Amino acid sequence: MKAIICGGGQVGSSIAGELASERVDVTVIDQSTELIRRIRDTLDVTTMVGFASHPDVLEAAGARDADMIVAVTFADEVNMIACQVAHSLFEVPMKIARVRAQSYRNPIWSDLFSRDHMPIDVIISPEIEVARAIGRRFTVPGAFEMIPLANNRLRLIGVRCEDDCPILNTPLRQLTTLFPDMRISIIGIIREGKSIVPTGDDHLEIGDEVYIVSDAEHVERAMAVFGHNEPEARRAIIIGGGNIGQNLAADIEERFPGLSARIIEIDKEHAQQAAQALPKTTVIHGDALDPEILGEANLSRASTVVAVTNDDEVNILASLLAKRYGAERAVTLVNSNTYNPLLAPLGIDVVVNPRVITVSTILQIIRRGRIRSVHSIGENFGEVIEADALETSSLVGKTIKEAKLPPGVIVAALLRDDQVLMADKDTVINVGDRVILFATKDVVRKIERMFAVRLEFF
Repeated sequence: MKAIICGGGQVGSSIAGELASERVDVTVIDQSTELIRRIRDTLDVTTMVGFASHPDVLEAAGARDADMIVAVTFADEVNMIACQVAHSLFEVPMKIARVRAQSYRNPIWSDLFSRDHMPIDVIISPEIEVARAIGRRFTVPGAFEMIPLANNRLRLIGVRCEDDCPILNTPLRQLTTLFPDMRISIIGIIREGKSIVPTGDDHLEIGDEVYIVSDAEHVERAMAVFGHNEPEARRAIIIGGGNIGQNLAADIEERFPGLSARIIEIDKEHAQQAAQALPKTTVIHGDALDPEILGEANLSRASTVVAVTNDDEVNILASLLAKRYGAERAVTLVNSNTYNPLLAPLGIDVVVNPRVITVSTILQIIRRGRIRSVHSIGENFGEVIEADALETSSLVGKTIKEAKLPPGVIVAALLRDDQVLMADKDTVINVGDRVILFATKDVVRKIERMFAVRLEFF
């Protein structure tokens, strides 16, 4: 497989690294000599300095025999033109573009990206994806991550263990005895920056970030087991009225009728735009670091504060101020990984990284085999994969123990005939099962091959 990545920034380099680790032939194009040098020094990929939308540059990058182009430069127009050139001149089969400007996504212009006009197969909007990711967290109070799986019958949940977690220092194998009816599977633990694939002998400690797969009907009980009984949010304050803030507020207006939202936006024009677009949301024009503005927003009564400006430092400081003024929970958008070790000890409850969300979304599109969805967890920890077991899969007809899965893989659950089955070593995988599993980065490719469709199947 051959892929061309247009753009060597955080998202482009992350995608290139993911694909290169799976032995995909990757070429990265960027006009920045510094970014290209950094990628060349750290990744096993081909690199080129140039304008990603220029035909001669794409031809030199191997577009004539490329299987896909992923355009994630900083300029929407470059991304769109790169995909157009890749289609019109080189017939590249799969074209993915990151497009930030919301005007391009307006439904009234929906024909723009059709095959007859600008044939881009998938449009990724980081602002929309981030807003959706934050919105999902409102459905499970106390969780720092929530992703629906298996037709919404299962949930991937991330939860932090506080000092009042009742199952601290308990061997995980004892949880089935203590909670025999609890339908959950613990698939990953991050402890002080170290990633752990749990076994029955492991236990949980204060500060652990734990990823679990739960039957959707057992989420509330599962959260209680981990010491989280937070009520649903009733008042939310969004700091930042740009694309992310407006998309999040619109999501709240549409999906959470019991949740009222206010936006604080320092830019007058953005504040006016938000006020016009969001009839049910109160918009305050002012600085979120100004105590008077925070008082006007009635911060002390806020269940959740979401800081989504385009400045990491402002987001962090505003979140800390919000907690000091009495907000119960802080959700903070942070682009840089530099601050990660500091945020939880400072009291920030949920950290949202746009790069991780965008990369995860793109990986879902480019996975092969019968992979339904892919969700990255942690920083280079692993992926939760949802895949269909076809007749040709090497897993079919075997118990999980007999399948001899590689180390770093945990099968969490199956969806069979619309019924959820939590998996154990004696569970047999049948044809047609939807399999939900976790795999560390180094074995994802092996898992893909297990679910791949062989040619003889046709």
